[in-house]
Amino acid sequence: MPSAFQLQCHLVLIFLAASKGETRYLEVRDVGEDDPFLLLSEDLKRELSAGQIYRRSLRCIDMLSIEGQFTFTADQPQLHCATFFIGEPEELITIHYDFVNIDCQGGDFLKVFDGWILKGEKFPSSLDHPLTTSQRYVDFCESGNIQRTIRSSQNVAMIFFRIQVPGNGFTVTVKKSSNLFPCNVISQTPSGRFTMVIPHQHRNCSFSIIYPVVIKISDLILGHLNGLFLKKPSASCAGVGDFVELLGGAGLDPSKMFPLADLCHSFHGSAQMKIGCDNTVLRMVSSGKHINRVTFEYHQLDLQETETRKENSIEEFCFPSI
Repeated sequence: MPSAFQLQCHLVLIFLAASKGETRYLEVRDVGEDDPFLLLSEDLKRELSAGQIYRRSLRCIDMLSIEGQFTFTADQPQLHCATFFIGEPEELITIHYDFVNIDCQGGDFLKVFDGWILKGEKFPSSLDHPLTTSQRYVDFCESGNIQRTIRSSQNVAMIFFRIQVPGNGFTVTVKKSSNLFPCNVISQTPSGRFTMVIPHQHRNCSFSIIYPVVIKISDLILGHLNGLFLKKPSASCAGVGDFVELLGGAGLDPSKMFPLADLCHSFHGSAQMKIGCDNTVLRMVSSGKHINRVTFEYHQLDLQETETRKENSIEEFCFPSI
C-alpha cells in the first residue's frame, strides 16, 4: 500500500511528464517506467545515528526529503532531469555543491530554483516570494565557485540539470535548518494541523496541499471584527489589508488558482470547507500592521464525504475532478 507521501510524489511525476515550456523552465518528456522516487522510510531515518551522513545516487527524476550527500553520474546523455527537495513546514533547505563536472560550454547546465516549478507554474508564486523570478535561479555555469551554497526561502527547492557526456555529474550535500516563522509551505502529507503566523510583516504566505481536502479553520486573528465571505461579486475582501483566502485548482501556482472564499475578520470557532480540487491553498495576505495568525487542520477528502454536509460547512467546490 503506497504511503501518502509516495502518492504525492507520483502526482508530481504526472506534472513532470506533461511538462512543456521555455528552456529556462523544467522540461521532462521521457520519464521511463521505473518508479523515479527512491523515498526513505521513517525507520531508515531513525536508524541513522547522530553525525552519520546518508549517501546515495540520484536518478534523473528524483525527490528527497532527508539530509545527506547525493551524487548524480550520467550513464547516457540526460537532457531533462530534476531533483525536488522537500522538508517539514518549519524547515529551510540548504544545497551545497561538493563536486561539479559538467560541460557548460557544450550546453550542459545545473540550476537551483528557490521553490518548485512545474509546467511553467511556480510555488511560491511571484506574488508571494521575496525575490524576483530571475533572482530565484542560481545557475552554476554562471556563478561557479562564487555561490556554491544556496538556501531556500521555504520548505521546498529543486535542482534541474542537463548533462550530455556520460561519466560527468555532480555531488551535493543537503541540510535543513529551522524556520521560526514558516511562510510558504507545500505539505508532505494529505492531513495535518498548522498555525501560520506573520508578525508585523508586509508579505503574503501560502500553504499548499496537493490533495482534495476538507479544511477546517479553527482560529483566525487579523485585528478586525468577525466575518466570513464566500467569493461573490458583492462580497469580498477587496480593499482590506489583512485577510485569508482559500484557493483551488489543478496547477501549482496560487496566483493562477480559483478564489473560493475570503476571510476578512478575526474569529474563534470553526469554519469548514470541502475542496475537491487537485490542489488546495490557504493564503494569508498581511499589510504588516498586525500580528496575523491562522490555525487550521485538514485531511484528504473521500467520496463518502462529498455526499454528506455538516452544518458548519460552507459551499463545496471542484468535485467533478475527483
